Amino acid sequence: MKLVVYIMHDQSLLDKFLVLLKDNNIKGATILNGTGMARKLIANDDMEFIGSLKVLFDNPRVESHVILMALEDAQAKVAIDIIHQVAGDMTKPNTGILFTVPIDYFEGNKN
Repeated sequence: MKLVVYIMHDQSLLDKFLVLLKDNNIKGATILNGTGMARKLIANDDMEFIGSLKVLFDNPRVESHVILMALEDAQAKVAIDIIHQVAGDMTKPNTGILFTVPIDYFEGNKN
């Protein structure tokens, strides 16, 4: 079992992503709103050094979706394939972040 963590930078992809999960019989994802540390720091104009980093951020995105899914290994592979289908090449800027964490204990309803 794995915890699939997907930080979706383009929030407009969420509906398509959720439909594809449902179509592939993947039920149950927790969706949180998140803001990156650098984005929060550059919002504070009193921090001169960090404020100078504003030019590095060409994307006005402020929030991301943090999507958490506890899945069996086979389902995790399907979810990762769907993420690539929706977001494209994750090595490109502003596409998001994707990683898995092994789950060695799970209790509760997976649905």
